[in-house]
Amino acid sequence: MREASPRHSLIRALLLGTWLLAVTLLAGLVRQALAGFALAAALALIWMSWSTHRLRCLPTPGAAPSAPPTPSGHDPRRVRRLAAQFRALRNAVAALPDAVVLLDEQFRALWFNPASDTLLGLRRPRHLRCDLREQLRGTLIGDWLAAGASEPLHDIPAPHDAQRRLSLSLIPVGATQRLLLARDISTLARLEQMRRDFVANVSHELRTPLTVIHGYLELLDPEDVPQLAGVLGDMRAQSKRMAQIVEDLLTLSRLETQSGASEEPVAMAPLLATLRREAEALSQGRHRITLEVETPANLFGSLKDLHSACSNLVSNAVRYTPSGGSIRIRWQQLEDGSGAFSVIDTGYGIPAHHISRLTERFYRVSSSRSRDSGGTGLGLSIVKHALGMHQARIEIRSEPGQGSTFTALFPAARMLLPGASGDATPRG
Repeated sequence: MREASPRHSLIRALLLGTWLLAVTLLAGLVRQALAGFALAAALALIWMSWSTHRLRCLPTPGAAPSAPPTPSGHDPRRVRRLAAQFRALRNAVAALPDAVVLLDEQFRALWFNPASDTLLGLRRPRHLRCDLREQLRGTLIGDWLAAGASEPLHDIPAPHDAQRRLSLSLIPVGATQRLLLARDISTLARLEQMRRDFVANVSHELRTPLTVIHGYLELLDPEDVPQLAGVLGDMRAQSKRMAQIVEDLLTLSRLETQSGASEEPVAMAPLLATLRREAEALSQGRHRITLEVETPANLFGSLKDLHSACSNLVSNAVRYTPSGGSIRIRWQQLEDGSGAFSVIDTGYGIPAHHISRLTERFYRVSSSRSRDSGGTGLGLSIVKHALGMHQARIEIRSEPGQGSTFTALFPAARMLLPGASGDATPRG
């Protein structure tokens, strides 16, 4: 930065002093010397700031000239640095085992990495600028894209290799572009299938011997052997519990292997009445059980699976609510058209850090309390899978000592309004 000459500095100082004095005297004439001095000081600061800005804008003598700009006005060194960074990023994305496809607002492929060839069948240059919805028409991915791809797509076959399983998601990039990500989950899918097969096979094998053991225990009368009465009672209870665990495991295996729920109208009034009777039988008069039906709407789905899910929610409420508590079973239609089946209890409540894991197999908030109540630890996992088949979800709200609310939320597309044809199919 160039220094001002002594002459210029002296002239500027004289002008500044004269200005300051004149304004001060003028303010003194109107008996406002202090305000006048403040105004003068402010004007002086403005003058000094403007002068400093001018000096900073002047080039420094002897400084090395910068590189000449390109015709577009960009520094060539900056352009080369950005180009190198872009190449490094492109090479990194190209090395990913996951398919990465950049799409415009019309779902045309602007760029894709080599893995997109293996997983999605995209090849250069034939599929550049092509509409992926048209290119993948007739496949699950094409239907998913045509529907807007608002939710991720899990465990589906690859377009050109049914043995390869994919998981896809669509991520917005900027205002108009999207990033399609496809991951090969074939190995995970095989491991998951092995686990399901193992659980199903073991459960089937255990069912027969447990039935035999339980049958023989029922034949033994504790009155015939009073000294073993307590032992026989415990053995009967535990064999019954083991049989229930096996049945729940088989139910869970069936739900996991089932692709979707059957599409049939399910009358909710009889189902709700059945649930109330089951709750009263399990409670044996220890709780106050009420039924609140706020809508006559029915559901599309599988009666067997809906009963399994709702029954598990009701039985859990009975098991984990102390005697004298209340349980409310509620069916309602929300403002957005969706349906809500809720079970509200005044039980022990659940700490917040447990809620996210409640639907895991065999997860227990309190092991001793669950064993005492006869729970298997699989009920909420069955609920989650049964609801998932109906595109529904479970919502849990609870507070220790204040009770819990378990709500199954069904999409509006599965609601059957009164007066609708029983042969109708769900929307969407």
